[in-house]
Amino acid sequence: MSSGNYPVDAFYVAPSVGFDVLPGALLRYRSAALPTLGRPYQAWQLVYASRTGRHSPIPASGIVVAPPTPGPDSAVAVYCPPFRGLGGRCAPSQVFTDAAPDPDLRAVSAALERGWIVAVPDGQCLGVTGLGPHTFLAGTDAAHTVLDLARAARTIPDLDAAGAPCVIWGYADGGRAAVWAAESQPRYAPALDLRGVAAGAVVADPGGLVPRLDRGPWSGLVLAGLIGLSHAYSHLTIDHLFTTGATAAIAHASGLDAGQILDSFRDHRLATWCTRADPWNDHRWQYVLTSEATGAQIPAVPVHLYHGSADALIPVEMGQQLYAEYRLMGAEATWRDYDTGHTGTAVAGAADALDQLTEDLNHLPGHPRPPAA
Repeated sequence: MSSGNYPVDAFYVAPSVGFDVLPGALLRYRSAALPTLGRPYQAWQLVYASRTGRHSPIPASGIVVAPPTPGPDSAVAVYCPPFRGLGGRCAPSQVFTDAAPDPDLRAVSAALERGWIVAVPDGQCLGVTGLGPHTFLAGTDAAHTVLDLARAARTIPDLDAAGAPCVIWGYADGGRAAVWAAESQPRYAPALDLRGVAAGAVVADPGGLVPRLDRGPWSGLVLAGLIGLSHAYSHLTIDHLFTTGATAAIAHASGLDAGQILDSFRDHRLATWCTRADPWNDHRWQYVLTSEATGAQIPAVPVHLYHGSADALIPVEMGQQLYAEYRLMGAEATWRDYDTGHTGTAVAGAADALDQLTEDLNHLPGHPRPPAA
């Protein structure tokens, strides 16, 4: 059997997961090598139990990388990468083991240099065979996948990390996953010792972003978002707007990585595949897109938000609005903007984000922070 041009790896074949299996339970793991890191780090590919946004049991996959000799005081940092695709072989836990360098390994390396154990989720319905397409933009799905990987990583038998504190870091769609995890953690994983979250270029309001990106260089992301949300909200049959002619395009896109999606659907309009020119204004889609806006719950941990003032993909105003909402809600939030674009901010903001997370880890929950200088 094969998936695309790659043979099916039995490790990633979806195991059966029932309601009796706790979220975050480690279902299987194996050692892995990351040849491009250039250092003797330890790594493990994981399949673990999680929950969908509707709380149905589902397996998920990811990868955990640790320093050669992590100490008992090591923290677990979950790094949430930007959108990598809807299908095919683009899951971090699989691609990181290739000989070719991967751009997200730069962030992983930066976190490893802090002495942390780094866990990277593949994303719900990505990585594990037969579950796709990836539920791109579905916030609760992403949050559960992130929080359950943090729980699973701490139980790897080869690590002494059972009581390790955790932080979460992400950018773009990964930043969205990070803030959804921050908002979901008090209810979904209250026992997890989460200390802080850093999130850059957060897609806080997908409904406000879709019309901006339609028929432009990023229009493939709009189609990918509709496909991902249609999968996550399949119980609402929100694919009612897709035309019969859209079937082939959707099936094709569902097996592509991010680069292929952007190349294949550049400058397209949703009207090409939908029965109306503004599908985002359909009442069912308005419900979904409204449900996918961040800021509905108060994070219990500090959240550091950052954004590029010249971001042409995700407007900086979206991040500023989320920061303002968090402050009004009484959440502990900080903000930093950079005089650069989307890609530049991912690089420029990394060190500051890691510094903030380091400070969060050094601060004991329940103790007041010293006043800012």
